Amino acid sequence: MLLRTVKTCLEPKDLPISTASAPGSPTDKLHNAEKTWWAAPHAATGLDAIVSVPASKSLTNRYLILAALASSPSTIHNTLISRDTELMLDALAAFGIGIERTTQPDGSTTVAIIPGKLATGPLSIDCGLAGTVMRFVPPLAAVAGASVAFDGDEAARVRPMAPVLDALETLGARIEYAGTPGMLPFTMDASALQERHEVLIDASGSSQFISALLLVSQALPGGLKLRAAAGHIASPDHIAMTVQTLRELGVEVAVGEDARSWSIAPGQLSGFTITVEPDLSNAGPFLAAALATNGTVRVPFWPASTTQVGGKWVQILSRMGAEISHGEDGVLTVRGTGVIRGIDYADASELAPTLAALCTLADSPSKLTGIGHLRGHETDRLAALETELAKVGATVTSTDDALEIIPGTLQAADLDSYEDHRMATAGALLGLAIEGVRVENIATTAKTMPDFPQLWSDMAATAKGQG
Repeated sequence: MLLRTVKTCLEPKDLPISTASAPGSPTDKLHNAEKTWWAAPHAATGLDAIVSVPASKSLTNRYLILAALASSPSTIHNTLISRDTELMLDALAAFGIGIERTTQPDGSTTVAIIPGKLATGPLSIDCGLAGTVMRFVPPLAAVAGASVAFDGDEAARVRPMAPVLDALETLGARIEYAGTPGMLPFTMDASALQERHEVLIDASGSSQFISALLLVSQALPGGLKLRAAAGHIASPDHIAMTVQTLRELGVEVAVGEDARSWSIAPGQLSGFTITVEPDLSNAGPFLAAALATNGTVRVPFWPASTTQVGGKWVQILSRMGAEISHGEDGVLTVRGTGVIRGIDYADASELAPTLAALCTLADSPSKLTGIGHLRGHETDRLAALETELAKVGATVTSTDDALEIIPGTLQAADLDSYEDHRMATAGALLGLAIEGVRVENIATTAKTMPDFPQLWSDMAATAKGQG
């Protein structure tokens, strides 16, 4: 039987949870407070589901920033509504941007953005734990010439910010830190912004540092020529997404032959109408579930081509043993074959937590490389994965930029989420294959996917031998 999942919006209080004192965790962010646990659905074999995943957070927040800078109103169909995008919408509203929402008959949200003269403040912006807000909004404030105080969740105060803020200082912004230099909280005064021939930026910690500046380059005095400092560039796929998004909306972006420099002339972006793609990264746990249960999962509206890093799931899951087809109707179908092969894979970026969980279920060792920047995401994801995957029986070794995973005898465990949505969904995937797994604070998935617990439970219920 096929089950088409129904979109619902769950508040944390609606989730099937229990509370208990958690087992010890070396990086316990709740400081021994009472934790909230979600019993992960277990499915013995044979999922047969259609899962409609929500819109891309990465694309939604890029379009919102660009719409705020446009010369006329923009309409964004299939806008993701989640904590990260709500924080972005709140930030735009603080700058005086008009926002109108409409719920469509299919349950999706259309947002109209009415730009105007950006407020100069003083303003206060809550970044939450959203990397796209804490990195993308300060350059918007610079364009406005505004005075803005930025802060966020406690966990956000350890996420790296210095490269984008140093670049803004190069352009004439003045920044005062209330705590650790280069991190939240800080106050920025951009009233004396200046033109600069070239800005050098270290992108080894996050691709968002480059994307943040590219998104506003056209609106900066003299435009912008940006160059990555020597060394590794984290998640170059996300920079390619930003470049393609700008070009899609009519902005001319010159990219250097070495893909380490970008140049955008000053100009005015026109308003636009766009439909946001499904979030292919968030689709990953559902697609991986087909392998974990030797079942079938279908995701509709999968784009024929995409700049999303989640598009790599087709290649990854094929290499690990899945049969995959992409129909003319846009439905991507992933079928398990009863085999999950280990994999050596580079630059998995945000896909790494789910991929690492699937590697734990594989029949041979795996190595994921080029992911050192994940140590500066919502949590130190490499350290978190090393700890949590060991709980279910894997032997995991982390290095500066890699994970080596040797599967072992699987066992039930209580898995911490570290306030990280991708750690939570990785735990759910393990629970699908291992009976008795509980995931701490599954509500953290509301960061990018508020419906995740219900969608996951509905999918699990289609299994022939569900537990």
